[in-house]
Amino acid sequence: MNDQIAWNAITHYAGFDWAKDHHDVVVVDARGKIVQDLTFEHSAAGWAQWQAMVAAYPRLAVAIETNQGAAIEQLLASGVAVYPVNPKSAERYRDRKAPSGTKTDYLDAWSLGDALRVDGHGWRALKPLDPLIQELRLLCRDEVELISKRTELVNQLQAALQEYYPAALAAFDDWTAPSAWSFVQQFSTPELLQKAGRRQWEKFLHAHRLYRPELNEKRRQIFERAQAFCGRPAVTRSKSRLALALIKLLQTLESQLQAYRQEIQRLFNEHPDHDLFGSLPGAGGKLAPRLLSELGSDRSLFANAQALQCYVGTAPVSFQSGQTHQVYVRFMCNKSFRHAVHLWADLSRRSCAWAQVYYQQLRDRGQSHAAALRCLGQRWLKILWKMWQTNTCYDAELHTANQLKHGSWVLAIKSAATK
Repeated sequence: MNDQIAWNAITHYAGFDWAKDHHDVVVVDARGKIVQDLTFEHSAAGWAQWQAMVAAYPRLAVAIETNQGAAIEQLLASGVAVYPVNPKSAERYRDRKAPSGTKTDYLDAWSLGDALRVDGHGWRALKPLDPLIQELRLLCRDEVELISKRTELVNQLQAALQEYYPAALAAFDDWTAPSAWSFVQQFSTPELLQKAGRRQWEKFLHAHRLYRPELNEKRRQIFERAQAFCGRPAVTRSKSRLALALIKLLQTLESQLQAYRQEIQRLFNEHPDHDLFGSLPGAGGKLAPRLLSELGSDRSLFANAQALQCYVGTAPVSFQSGQTHQVYVRFMCNKSFRHAVHLWADLSRRSCAWAQVYYQQLRDRGQSHAAALRCLGQRWLKILWKMWQTNTCYDAELHTANQLKHGSWVLAIKSAATK
């Protein structure tokens, strides 16, 4: 059954205003008349009430202001057609019902239900995700959240060290590395570092594979002057305790991140598209699973590359009124996907010559780093969409041949630079 026939079969339309502990529903018929409203708790008993109501309206469509979460899972399980609505659109539909600015849960639900009745023929119903993609997507998004927590803890650790142990900060550049945390654990104060002596310093560096001839002399000088510029005894005692506590939290978090990455890699390897996404230049073992999880497996989801670019947020928003024409960054998009594409575009410059040439040309024209990466991501998404639709891995030679065929200015600049 195609989407148009399924839409024509719908007889009732519900607006669903969801919350953490309860939900409000308003059902309208084909003429817009309210036939039922319901408020129920987010519990097993509450969802049983919903199921009883659904039984009375077997051809029911639901509009809701989200596309994920527990409420979405329950709605899909109940067998109704679910139509997610952008929050900004939902606000405009409410204003259409109440221009005065009045806002209630009942009004929100009613405006969504009636909007679905009037405009829903052009909307796209939400489809249940493939279980593997759903689990991979949730794991990847949670991994990003854990990485953000690690960044917060690292910033706190660096702030503490700045107050009592600046020598440690000067000796190591990467404070997301466990070896830097181990250094503070072993030499928790400048005094202990001085007492340990040069032999212990070098032993630590060797044990953690940090011994570098070009850095040894610099680090030796830093360690020898560790007590010359440090906190007072009271500050040292308190902040060293904080630093050690933060390091224990970081070590625990790092072990969990490693477990997450192993599970993400296992699921990624099980998916039939893992070779396709694994072939993307610069994606690597971390970004390839994120890109796959956000794009999914449903090839009918995006009719063309532009639809994908708008969804990700690399395509700009155009504003035109009279003689005014302005272009803005697109903020209403899948932000998790946009973040992954931003990182991928940046890393692709290291392994793909044309990507670096394209990026540098944009920078030379005055574009910011972020804007240049958005433009590069825009081009990559066009390539990715075609690969995804045809189930083919990235082929650098094929892409070069296509650039030659279409007379790409990027390839012309690249060729001129190599001469």
